[in-house]
Amino acid sequence: MAEDLWKRTANDLAQLIAAGEVSSLEVVDAHLDRIEEVNGWLNAVTRVLTDEARAAAIDADAAVAAGDGLGPLHGVPCTVKENVDVSGTPTTQGLPAFAELIAPTDAPLVERLRGAGAIPIGRTNLPELGLRISTDNPLHGLTRNPWHPGRTAGGSSGGEGSAIASGMSPLGLGNDIGGSVRNPAFCCGIASIKPTHGRLPAYSVFEHDQNPPLASQVMLTDGPMARSVADLRTAMEVLHGRDPRDPRSVTVPLDGPDTQRRVAIVHSVPGANCHPSVIDGVWRAASALADVGWEVVESTPPEMERCSDVWAYLLAADVEVLMETARPILSEELATMLDDLAGRYAPALMAPHLVHSEAVRLAREWALFFVDHPVVLMPTWTEPPFEHGVDLDDDATVALAELLRCITPPNLLGIPSVAVPVGVSDGLPQGVQCIADRWRDDLALAAAADLETALGTITPIDPVTS
Repeated sequence: MAEDLWKRTANDLAQLIAAGEVSSLEVVDAHLDRIEEVNGWLNAVTRVLTDEARAAAIDADAAVAAGDGLGPLHGVPCTVKENVDVSGTPTTQGLPAFAELIAPTDAPLVERLRGAGAIPIGRTNLPELGLRISTDNPLHGLTRNPWHPGRTAGGSSGGEGSAIASGMSPLGLGNDIGGSVRNPAFCCGIASIKPTHGRLPAYSVFEHDQNPPLASQVMLTDGPMARSVADLRTAMEVLHGRDPRDPRSVTVPLDGPDTQRRVAIVHSVPGANCHPSVIDGVWRAASALADVGWEVVESTPPEMERCSDVWAYLLAADVEVLMETARPILSEELATMLDDLAGRYAPALMAPHLVHSEAVRLAREWALFFVDHPVVLMPTWTEPPFEHGVDLDDDATVALAELLRCITPPNLLGIPSVAVPVGVSDGLPQGVQCIADRWRDDLALAAAADLETALGTITPIDPVTS
């Protein structure tokens, strides 16, 4: 059994450990061995916590032997993106300037994972400040996609996506302001959830993270990533709820009232041309949901293009302020890209107060749409994973706006979205999003779980090296 432990889901591993069929130390060692085997090529894990993880695993096994009460993730390894505080390790944000910025305490979600018995075994790569949809930075370098070495692993949680897809970790933490847990899920063929804004708390001990700019305050949320939708559900049960260090966080039951099993299918994306493999994935998902009893209708939520534009204006206003102070510590390539974004969506073109009034209006329109369509199924990206560096091309801002047409509305509106794979086309994953109204994360997870049951999982895989 030991040789395939890295292939198991987090829930499977927790059950095996609790039953005494395998030790936590065996599980942790299997994943550490897998990191040793494949990370040299993928460059997904930036720091391996070998000694700490093995010591925690020994303690976890002692608790099992003593008959202690066990958490739902007892003894299970996990990984954490390098912009989330893990005690004793640097929160680098992918920046050389922050390479030695050691966190003295855990972020709230890391605390909760440890409280549930999970064991951090590594930190994962991201682009500078998480501000690209591909994962590369001057500190740690490029993260490769295990499906194709020449294609992006996505961003900004690309290290997590690559690590989980290749079996280095069964469960990880990322964050999402413009698809940053869903982009890598799509590119790497795993599952992830961007929860309802406010459901999961976020806090960093570092002062520069304690007063985030406005776009982060209203659109950014942490979220779990895994190969199994059931693992996402377990993680959400562990992670959700208020923490006083994050005044935006609230405690809302994870499950809402029963509702009709009706899903709106978006296969023609306003303002974007979808690649045939993307459309094929949507129809495959729609058919799978219909087969298990969902009522499937073709209907598009209101003003998707407008949602994307308002998202860009909101983000660009923050970027303009950020560049006043952060420019000296950013790479020239990223600075150029951010300057282009700030120029195309300058506050002078849409006043900030109008941006926020538009966001409220659009949220109302989508909430009304959800009354009759509790779940929306749509593409994640409109194109397959692109080649490395394309997101930094001179004309990238316009092209990426189209690529992310389906990604950005959930961020702007604060609503939950689950990314789930639905197949493989031309050697690359296909995936969709299941989106629901605020606080109905359970509906999005339920639809995604039905897709997974019908279509299966496609990871872990051995990395393709040529």
